Amino acid sequence: MNEPILIINLKTYPEGTGKNATKLLKAAEACTNDNIILAVQAIDIRTLSKKTKVPIFAQHVDAMEEGNKTGHLTIHSIKDAGAQGTLINHSEHRISEEQIKKTIELCKKYNLLTVLCAETPEEAEKFSIYSPDFIAIEPPELIGGDISVSRAKPEVITNTVNKVPTIKVLCGAGVKTKDDAKKAIELGSKGLLVASGIVKAKQQKKAIKELLDGMTGKITPEKEKPKKEEKASAPSEPITENKEN
Repeated sequence: MNEPILIINLKTYPEGTGKNATKLLKAAEACTNDNIILAVQAIDIRTLSKKTKVPIFAQHVDAMEEGNKTGHLTIHSIKDAGAQGTLINHSEHRISEEQIKKTIELCKKYNLLTVLCAETPEEAEKFSIYSPDFIAIEPPELIGGDISVSRAKPEVITNTVNKVPTIKVLCGAGVKTKDDAKKAIELGSKGLLVASGIVKAKQQKKAIKELLDGMTGKITPEKEKPKKEEKASAPSEPITENKEN
């Protein structure tokens, strides 16, 4: 997985559920990058992971292993379904510090990558002692809005980067444009955690390419579609005249 990283959180948007999740996956695959991750609903993990080399993450997992845990989403179950990692403590699914600690420990046991979400630089620093693979800084008041954190509160990114120097920081909340992405990287972010800006976009592939272009400073080429082999047509039978005897 290369940096900078683009994690697309499909949330529970209808545009990112079931067949539409597959559609978005194809849009991501059309971009020639190996730095895209999709965080999908639990029910879509197995279906999508079987179809692609794009890493598939869970949006949440409970801090427990398999057993008598009715209704819970266990670490083992998402691993078995093909997930390569998970989001933890998203602002829409907050958990306790004890759960954060245990979830990260279990993910390490099962070799799953962890993206810990934090609302402030101070919270990021507090939870960094549990050594997640990434920390995504997302001020909740900017999530889903039209103003990105890299524009509205650039100091939130730089402060987080300074407070957790040994952990890769991702930027989220309101990031939708090429300039937003470029600014986030300039501030020290190693990538983006985005959702509505791509999932709800009318042209999802275009939205993905724009953020990739902003992060990398390059034009992201599209993968060429494999050419279909033309079937050889059957040789035509010679036309014969019926001659009367």
